[in-house]
Amino acid sequence: MNQLVMTRQKKLTLTAVFVAACVILSPFAIPLGSVRLYPMQALCNVVLAVFLGTRYNVSAAFCTSYLRNALALGSPLAFPGSMVGAFLSGLVYRYTKVIWLTALAEIIGTGLIGAAFAYPLMVLVFGKALALMTLVLSFTASSAVGAVLGALLLYMLKARKYK
Repeated sequence: MNQLVMTRQKKLTLTAVFVAACVILSPFAIPLGSVRLYPMQALCNVVLAVFLGTRYNVSAAFCTSYLRNALALGSPLAFPGSMVGAFLSGLVYRYTKVIWLTALAEIIGTGLIGAAFAYPLMVLVFGKALALMTLVLSFTASSAVGAVLGALLLYMLKARKYK
C-alpha cells in the first residue's frame, strides 16, 4: 500500500481519531484461558505505521498511553511497549512496504523489546518484579493478536483498492 498523500492537518486529524478509538476500545479484551489479551494498541500501531509512518505512529502510541493512564485504563507499562512497537513497525513498513513484516515488527517491538524496557519501569513504579518472561509472554500475546487483526484489516482495505 502506498502512503496516503495528506496534508499535515489531515495526518494530525487521523492520528487523533486513532488515539481516540484506541483509548475508547482499550477495555476490550479477548479472554484466553486465565489471561486477557488487550490487542487494540497493536492493531492501531500496525495500521498507523502503514497510513502515516513512524513519527505519527509513535506520537499516537504516546498519546494513547498517556490518556489511558490519566483515565485509569492502563498502567505505566503501556508506554515502553506501545512506543517501541510503533517505532519498529513504522520503520519496517517505511523500508519494506510489506504489511506482514510490519505486523511482525510490532510483535517483536512490543512483545520482546518493549517488555524488556518495561521491566525496570515495573520495578520502579510497583516496587516488585514479576519474572521478565511473564511480561514478555503477556506483551507478545496481546501484540500478536492486535498485529494480526491490524494486518487483516489492511489486507482487506488493500483488496478493496483503498490506497
